[in-house]
Amino acid sequence: MTFRIFSTVALIFLSATVGFAQTGKVTNFNLENGLQVVVIEDHRAPIVINMVWYKVGSADEPPGKSGIAHFLEHLMFKGTDTLKPGDFSDIVTRNGGVDNAFTSHDYTGYFQNVAVDRLPLMMQLEADRMRNLVLTEEEVIPERNVVLEERNSRVDNDPGSLFHEQRRAALYLNHPYSKPVIGWRHEIAQLSLQEALDFYDTYYAPNNAIAIVAGDVLPQEVLELAKQFFGPLAPSDNIPPRVRPQEPPHHAPIHLTFEDARIKQPALVRNYLSINRKPGDQKEAAAAMFLGELLGGSGISSVLGRELQLNRKVATYTSAWQSGLSYDPDGFGLYAMPAPGVSLEELEAAVDEVLAGFLKNGIDTDHLTRLKKQAAAQQIYSQDNLNQVARRYGQALTSGLTIADVQAWPDILQSVEKEEIMAVAARILKPSNSVTGWQMPPKSEVSQ
Repeated sequence: MTFRIFSTVALIFLSATVGFAQTGKVTNFNLENGLQVVVIEDHRAPIVINMVWYKVGSADEPPGKSGIAHFLEHLMFKGTDTLKPGDFSDIVTRNGGVDNAFTSHDYTGYFQNVAVDRLPLMMQLEADRMRNLVLTEEEVIPERNVVLEERNSRVDNDPGSLFHEQRRAALYLNHPYSKPVIGWRHEIAQLSLQEALDFYDTYYAPNNAIAIVAGDVLPQEVLELAKQFFGPLAPSDNIPPRVRPQEPPHHAPIHLTFEDARIKQPALVRNYLSINRKPGDQKEAAAAMFLGELLGGSGISSVLGRELQLNRKVATYTSAWQSGLSYDPDGFGLYAMPAPGVSLEELEAAVDEVLAGFLKNGIDTDHLTRLKKQAAAQQIYSQDNLNQVARRYGQALTSGLTIADVQAWPDILQSVEKEEIMAVAARILKPSNSVTGWQMPPKSEVSQ
């Protein structure tokens, strides 16, 4: 197999970048064909993360074709006009790097971690498969079976994953966030070569992608590489507007019981419809994040932990969380594991009482102050993880936010007031916006 390697000039300028710009500087470019290029400088080591994020995920799939976004992620490692199936990852490995990919409801991403002098080759490889993927029935059908087996191992054989899938399907009456990212089994089994190609031709194009390069590089040099490799690619002319069905008002709480013989420890999980970070308007989302931390994100010092585990002793573990970045409003959740001898019904009653008390009594100022300090420290520590920094920008930009929104987020978190958190709490913690699930072994086993 022959593959043309980048020029020697590229190696020279990439190896000479150390110390020329401060770590953490972010630069943004847009190519004429619509590709957004984001460069995040970090000159502490001669390494780089090359990422390509596509603004398409499972929530963008056509009805009846759940799982096709994730299926295409697998197929992107097949051949192109110049590469045989499997060559992509083999080239990355032979050049001392690691690569992988991921799919969510809102995006699909691909990345390589390599030495900085291998960046031109990585960008060349990604540009090649952005528009030149070659698929055949002989490759598609076996890979579809691989995805079915992945679903079997990760979901169908995992009661916790099945429970999560059922709750999410119940929470969203209309929005496609109700679909599992991996897809429903019966729909995965019907995905075809032509459907994969149609999805690829529509969404895998420079005008629907973001290239993020983080590491020991200079912006202008990355821009020249992007122009060289991605610049000649034609944009897609049929990307549909990213407008999804939204949720109608919910008028009644939903309760479900999930029984499975593989479950050994009963638990209560509740999900609420929540809010998301919006461009230029992230204050409510920041308040929701602190609401999760206050209720159950800080162990036994949190409201649920202190009340249910220490004071009432009806739970052995509790947690709460606000979902992360998302293009549309996602969920807020809480979890509680009953103490021995405590029924899920008793635990749920105690949870409701604690939440009602929180809404009535408000926030402990010292607790919020500690959480803000922890958030500031986590922001600083995260700068040491180049992959995490690059993902922060990729997730935000594919969720409709801007670079300015990402950079403003730490200050917005610090500016959140107690009153704003309580206002968001009253909005989110409505019983009519909730799905409460009990996971437990079959009742016949519980009574034995």
